[in-house]
Amino acid sequence: MFNSSTWTITPEYQTGNTLKAFSSIDHVFNLRGKQINDDKLSSVHRVEIDGVGYYVKKYIKAGKGVRRYLGRSRIRAEWENMLFFHELGIPAAKVVAYGEEKKFGVMTRGVLITEEVKNSKDLKTMVDEGSSKLSDRVWMRQVINQVATITRTLHDKKFIHTDFKWRNILVTQTEQPKVFLIDCPSGAIAKSFIFKRGRIKDLACLDKVGEISLSSTDRLRFFLRYSNSKSLSKKNKKLINSITNFFDKTKK
Repeated sequence: MFNSSTWTITPEYQTGNTLKAFSSIDHVFNLRGKQINDDKLSSVHRVEIDGVGYYVKKYIKAGKGVRRYLGRSRIRAEWENMLFFHELGIPAAKVVAYGEEKKFGVMTRGVLITEEVKNSKDLKTMVDEGSSKLSDRVWMRQVINQVATITRTLHDKKFIHTDFKWRNILVTQTEQPKVFLIDCPSGAIAKSFIFKRGRIKDLACLDKVGEISLSSTDRLRFFLRYSNSKSLSKKNKKLINSITNFFDKTKK
Protein backbone atom coordinates (compact mmCIF):
# COMPACT_ATOMS: atom_id res chain seq x y z
CA MET A 1 0.00 0.00 0.00
CA PHE A 2 2.77 2.43 0.87
CA ASN A 3 5.31 1.07 -1.60
CA SER A 4 5.28 1.37 -5.38
CA SER A 5 7.57 0.39 -8.21
CA THR A 6 7.77 1.05 -11.95
CA TRP A 7 10.10 -0.60 -14.44
CA THR A 8 10.10 -0.30 -18.24
CA ILE A 9 12.36 -1.88 -20.83
CA THR A 10 12.19 -0.35 -24.30
CA PRO A 11 10.71 -2.97 -26.72
CA GLU A 12 13.82 -3.40 -28.89
CA TYR A 13 15.80 -4.46 -25.81
CA GLN A 14 13.25 -6.98 -24.52
CA THR A 15 15.16 -9.94 -25.83
CA GLY A 16 18.28 -12.01 -25.27
CA ASN A 17 21.03 -10.88 -22.96
CA THR A 18 19.82 -7.29 -22.58
CA LEU A 19 16.52 -8.55 -21.20
CA LYS A 20 18.40 -10.81 -18.77
CA ALA A 21 20.76 -8.05 -17.62
CA PHE A 22 18.10 -5.37 -17.24
CA SER A 23 15.16 -7.51 -16.12
CA SER A 24 14.45 -5.56 -12.91
CA ILE A 25 15.68 -2.73 -10.70
CA ASP A 26 17.02 -5.31 -8.25
CA HIS A 27 19.01 -7.00 -10.99
CA VAL A 28 20.34 -3.70 -12.32
CA PHE A 29 21.47 -2.51 -8.89
CA ASN A 30 23.53 -5.70 -8.59
CA LEU A 31 25.22 -5.17 -11.94
CA ARG A 32 28.89 -4.34 -11.83
CA GLY A 33 30.79 -2.48 -14.51
CA LYS A 34 33.34 0.27 -14.99
CA GLN A 35 32.54 3.17 -12.68
CA ILE A 36 32.27 6.45 -14.56
CA ASN A 37 30.93 8.73 -11.85
CA ASP A 38 29.80 8.60 -8.23
CA ASP A 39 28.29 11.18 -5.87
CA LYS A 40 25.86 11.42 -2.97
CA LEU A 41 22.80 11.15 -5.22
CA SER A 42 23.83 8.81 -8.00
CA SER A 43 26.45 6.68 -9.67
CA VAL A 44 27.13 5.80 -13.29
CA HIS A 45 28.64 2.52 -14.51
CA ARG A 46 29.39 1.30 -17.99
CA VAL A 47 28.51 -2.31 -18.73
CA GLU A 48 29.04 -4.21 -21.95
CA ILE A 49 26.61 -6.76 -23.36
CA ASP A 50 27.24 -8.57 -26.64
CA GLY A 51 29.84 -5.98 -27.60
CA VAL A 52 27.56 -3.00 -26.98
CA GLY A 53 28.19 -0.51 -24.18
CA TYR A 54 25.43 0.73 -21.87
CA TYR A 55 25.50 3.47 -19.26
CA VAL A 56 23.65 2.57 -16.07
CA LYS A 57 22.75 5.56 -13.90
CA LYS A 58 21.54 4.62 -10.41
CA TYR A 59 19.92 7.10 -8.04
CA ILE A 60 19.47 6.52 -4.32
CA LYS A 61 17.72 9.84 -3.64
CA ALA A 62 15.06 11.76 -5.56
CA GLY A 63 17.06 14.97 -5.45
CA LYS A 64 18.44 17.65 -3.19
CA GLY A 65 16.49 19.67 -0.62
CA VAL A 66 12.72 19.81 -1.06
CA ARG A 67 13.00 18.09 -4.42
CA ARG A 68 13.61 14.91 -2.47
CA TYR A 69 10.00 15.04 -1.32
CA LEU A 70 8.13 17.18 -3.84
CA GLY A 71 7.60 16.83 -7.57
CA ARG A 72 9.16 14.27 -9.87
CA SER A 73 12.51 12.77 -8.97
CA ARG A 74 15.67 13.70 -10.85
CA ILE A 75 15.89 10.27 -12.42
CA ARG A 76 12.25 10.39 -13.59
CA ALA A 77 12.84 13.87 -15.00
CA GLU A 78 15.91 12.59 -16.82
CA TRP A 79 14.23 9.65 -18.52
CA GLU A 80 11.12 11.71 -19.34
CA ASN A 81 13.29 14.44 -20.84
CA MET A 82 15.28 11.97 -22.92
CA LEU A 83 12.08 10.42 -24.24
CA PHE A 84 10.75 13.93 -24.94
CA PHE A 85 13.84 14.74 -26.99
CA HIS A 86 13.23 11.66 -29.12
CA GLU A 87 9.58 12.68 -29.60
CA LEU A 88 10.80 16.02 -30.94
CA GLY A 89 13.20 14.29 -33.31
CA ILE A 90 16.22 15.55 -31.36
CA PRO A 91 19.13 13.09 -31.41
CA ALA A 92 19.75 11.80 -27.89
CA ALA A 93 21.22 8.69 -26.35
CA LYS A 94 18.87 5.71 -26.79
CA VAL A 95 16.79 4.97 -23.71
CA VAL A 96 17.08 1.27 -22.88
CA ALA A 97 15.31 0.90 -19.51
CA TYR A 98 14.11 3.06 -16.64
CA GLY A 99 12.13 2.98 -13.42
CA GLU A 100 12.00 3.85 -9.75
CA GLU A 101 10.84 2.58 -6.38
CA LYS A 102 9.02 4.65 -3.76
CA LYS A 103 8.21 4.30 -0.09
CA PHE A 104 5.52 6.52 1.38
CA GLY A 105 5.63 8.53 -1.83
CA VAL A 106 9.38 9.23 -1.65
CA MET A 107 11.74 7.74 -4.23
CA THR A 108 14.27 5.37 -2.69
CA ARG A 109 15.89 3.94 -5.82
CA GLY A 110 15.83 4.84 -9.48
CA VAL A 111 17.58 3.77 -12.67
CA LEU A 112 18.09 5.04 -16.20
CA ILE A 113 19.97 2.94 -18.75
CA THR A 114 21.09 4.37 -22.07
CA GLU A 115 23.01 2.86 -24.95
CA GLU A 116 26.38 4.43 -25.64
CA VAL A 117 26.86 6.55 -28.75
CA LYS A 118 29.75 4.82 -30.45
CA ASN A 119 32.84 6.77 -31.47
CA SER A 120 31.71 9.92 -29.70
CA LYS A 121 33.07 12.44 -27.20
CA ASP A 122 31.44 15.26 -25.34
CA LEU A 123 32.46 18.72 -26.48
CA LYS A 124 34.04 19.67 -23.14
CA THR A 125 36.34 16.65 -23.28
CA MET A 126 37.32 17.64 -26.79
CA VAL A 127 38.26 21.10 -25.52
CA ASP A 128 40.23 19.68 -22.59
CA GLU A 129 42.10 17.32 -24.91
CA GLY A 130 42.82 20.06 -27.43
CA SER A 131 41.12 18.16 -30.25
CA SER A 132 42.23 19.29 -33.70
CA LYS A 133 38.64 18.87 -34.90
CA LEU A 134 37.70 22.05 -33.05
CA SER A 135 39.99 23.94 -35.46
CA ASP A 136 38.44 22.30 -38.52
CA ARG A 137 36.05 24.99 -39.78
CA VAL A 138 34.00 22.66 -41.95
CA TRP A 139 33.63 20.08 -39.17
CA MET A 140 32.78 22.65 -36.50
CA ARG A 141 30.28 24.40 -38.75
CA GLN A 142 28.30 21.16 -38.94
CA VAL A 143 28.37 20.84 -35.14
CA ILE A 144 27.41 24.48 -34.57
CA ASN A 145 24.46 24.24 -36.96
CA GLN A 146 23.15 21.09 -35.27
CA VAL A 147 23.48 22.47 -31.74
CA ALA A 148 21.78 25.70 -32.78
CA THR A 149 18.89 23.83 -34.40
CA ILE A 150 18.47 21.56 -31.36
CA THR A 151 18.46 24.55 -29.02
CA ARG A 152 15.88 26.38 -31.10
CA THR A 153 13.67 23.27 -31.24
CA LEU A 154 13.72 22.97 -27.43
CA HIS A 155 13.04 26.66 -26.90
CA ASP A 156 10.23 26.67 -29.45
CA LYS A 157 8.53 24.18 -27.11
CA LYS A 158 9.26 26.43 -24.10
CA PHE A 159 11.63 23.77 -22.79
CA ILE A 160 14.65 24.96 -20.83
CA HIS A 161 17.59 22.63 -20.23
CA THR A 162 19.05 24.55 -17.22
CA ASP A 163 22.42 22.78 -17.55
CA PHE A 164 23.13 23.17 -21.26
CA LYS A 165 26.89 22.78 -21.04
CA TRP A 166 29.38 21.38 -23.52
CA ARG A 167 29.89 18.30 -21.35
CA ASN A 168 26.27 17.32 -22.01
CA ILE A 169 26.64 17.37 -25.79
CA LEU A 170 28.09 14.30 -27.49
CA VAL A 171 29.54 14.50 -30.99
CA THR A 172 30.53 11.56 -33.15
CA GLN A 173 34.17 11.75 -34.19
CA THR A 174 33.37 11.17 -37.86
CA GLU A 175 33.93 13.25 -40.98
CA GLN A 176 30.28 14.24 -40.86
CA PRO A 177 29.66 14.67 -37.12
CA LYS A 178 26.32 14.04 -35.47
CA VAL A 179 25.29 15.70 -32.23
CA PHE A 180 23.49 13.90 -29.39
CA LEU A 181 22.14 15.19 -26.09
CA ILE A 182 22.78 13.41 -22.77
CA ASP A 183 22.15 14.14 -19.08
CA CYS A 184 19.20 16.45 -18.53
CA PRO A 185 17.70 15.83 -15.06
CA SER A 186 16.66 19.43 -14.40
CA GLY A 187 15.10 20.49 -17.68
CA ALA A 188 11.39 21.15 -18.07
CA ILE A 189 8.77 23.05 -20.02
CA ALA A 190 8.52 26.41 -18.28
CA LYS A 191 5.93 29.12 -17.89
CA SER A 192 6.60 32.34 -19.80
CA PHE A 193 8.08 34.37 -16.96
CA ILE A 194 10.47 31.53 -16.05
CA PHE A 195 11.21 30.62 -19.66
CA LYS A 196 12.57 34.08 -20.50
CA ARG A 197 15.41 33.81 -17.98
CA GLY A 198 15.88 30.07 -18.55
CA ARG A 199 16.34 30.60 -22.27
CA ILE A 200 19.05 33.16 -21.66
CA LYS A 201 20.76 30.85 -19.15
CA ASP A 202 20.78 27.97 -21.66
CA LEU A 203 22.39 30.16 -24.30
CA ALA A 204 24.84 31.63 -21.77
CA CYS A 205 25.90 28.12 -20.66
CA LEU A 206 26.67 27.21 -24.27
CA ASP A 207 28.52 30.47 -24.87
CA LYS A 208 30.61 30.24 -21.69
CA VAL A 209 32.93 27.71 -23.31
CA GLY A 210 32.12 28.96 -26.80
CA GLU A 211 33.62 32.33 -25.90
CA ILE A 212 37.06 30.79 -25.43
CA SER A 213 36.80 27.92 -27.93
CA LEU A 214 35.07 29.47 -30.93
CA SER A 215 35.81 32.43 -33.14
CA SER A 216 33.53 35.47 -33.09
CA THR A 217 32.34 34.44 -36.55
CA ASP A 218 31.33 30.98 -35.34
CA ARG A 219 29.55 32.38 -32.29
CA LEU A 220 27.62 34.73 -34.57
CA ARG A 221 26.86 31.85 -36.94
CA PHE A 222 25.42 29.89 -34.04
CA PHE A 223 23.17 32.76 -32.98
CA LEU A 224 21.90 33.49 -36.49
CA ARG A 225 21.10 29.81 -36.99
CA TYR A 226 19.42 29.64 -33.58
CA SER A 227 17.32 32.75 -34.19
CA ASN A 228 16.64 31.78 -37.82
CA SER A 229 17.91 35.19 -38.90
CA LYS A 230 20.12 36.43 -41.72
CA SER A 231 21.29 39.52 -39.86
CA LEU A 232 21.21 41.01 -36.38
CA SER A 233 18.20 43.10 -35.44
CA LYS A 234 18.05 45.45 -32.44
CA LYS A 235 16.09 42.77 -30.59
CA ASN A 236 18.75 40.17 -31.36
CA LYS A 237 21.55 42.48 -30.23
CA LYS A 238 19.74 43.04 -26.94
CA LEU A 239 19.40 39.27 -26.46
CA ILE A 240 23.09 38.72 -27.23
CA ASN A 241 24.00 41.34 -24.65
CA SER A 242 21.86 39.54 -22.05
CA ILE A 243 23.56 36.24 -22.92
CA THR A 244 27.13 37.51 -22.74
CA ASN A 245 26.47 39.35 -19.46
CA PHE A 246 24.37 36.64 -17.82
CA PHE A 247 26.99 35.16 -15.51
CA ASP A 248 28.40 38.56 -14.60
CA LYS A 249 24.96 39.60 -13.39
CA THR A 250 24.38 36.38 -11.43
CA LYS A 251 27.62 36.95 -9.51
CA LYS A 252 26.41 40.31 -8.21
